[in-house]
Amino acid sequence: MKMKFFPFIFILLIQFSSFFSANSQTDSCSPNNTLTLTNLPFDTTSLSCFPLWARQDYVLRYSKTGLDQWNFVLSAPETKTYIAIGFSDGGKMIGSSAMVGWVGSNGLGIAKQYKLGDKKPAAVLPDQGDLPLVKNSARVISQNKRLYLVFQLKTTQPKTNLIYSIGPDGIAPNNRFQLTQHLEQGNILINYETGQGETLSKPYTRLRRGHGSLNMIGWGLCLLIGAMVARYLREKDPLWFYLHACIQVVGFILGVSGIITGLVLEDVLSASVDRHKTIGIFVLIFGCLQVIAFLARPKVESKFRVYWNWYHWTVGRTMIILAAANVFYGLKLANEHKGWTAGYAVALSILIATAIGLEIRMRLRK
Repeated sequence: MKMKFFPFIFILLIQFSSFFSANSQTDSCSPNNTLTLTNLPFDTTSLSCFPLWARQDYVLRYSKTGLDQWNFVLSAPETKTYIAIGFSDGGKMIGSSAMVGWVGSNGLGIAKQYKLGDKKPAAVLPDQGDLPLVKNSARVISQNKRLYLVFQLKTTQPKTNLIYSIGPDGIAPNNRFQLTQHLEQGNILINYETGQGETLSKPYTRLRRGHGSLNMIGWGLCLLIGAMVARYLREKDPLWFYLHACIQVVGFILGVSGIITGLVLEDVLSASVDRHKTIGIFVLIFGCLQVIAFLARPKVESKFRVYWNWYHWTVGRTMIILAAANVFYGLKLANEHKGWTAGYAVALSILIATAIGLEIRMRLRK
């Protein structure tokens, strides 16, 4: 009995430890939650507080001193990566300037201004930018498992379009201060006087979900359904042929539309998704090859028909596998709600299970 009791106590202690650890990482704009940082170049008692990014628990505090000095403190959980906040003219990342902070390998905080020249990490340049940064004001403080990025700007009015991002978990900038591609980003329009903000990511969210839906239905489902029709409805000639062709054409049109929205989305969000994009291009190429093969197919009695069939099946199945994998990968990149991934997984599983059942039935009949 005692031996069973001790593991229970051990597990309970771990749960309590995790609970208090999680609580120590939180921050909020509650009146009772005052900032306890020391050695700052400005007074923290009169800072306005704004919940900048609820998804990543970013909290922004700011105040104005005199006619032209603004004080900022960005608070975020410490995940051994960088946190960033930028000031943009139109909400776009490219061309903006940002303050980035992290804890180096020596345990010391590092804060730098970056010029966001392009979406490629190599074009994000340290110690450059257009922010009127007050000399020696930028610093990073690590306290209670949170990072505090502190800086001051010499301006009568900071830009109201704020952009923000977080780096990949556990990956800090290298010794040359080069940033890795951000894990996630967002932007918001803030009113410094009222402390209110309007998230600007909603239209982009609709575009992202439209991109995902078109590709999920077109490449990810229609192609598989069309292939199943061609294989398991052969006795319904010529119905199977017209159904197969129509379903694949619909899938191709939806898929191409999805790729176009993806290219627009890449430009709007200034995102770097090279692997996802490359797989998508391969799927598009295979789709175009299938269309060409359909138009140039030899007659059934032709001696080349067997080679055409082999080519058609191989390219088609490869395209289906790549498309399904890319849908899952895209959902992961978008950091979408688990319901999207689960929904597609269920739909795909039903189709695969149906195909297995029909395959067994067809082989038993032979």
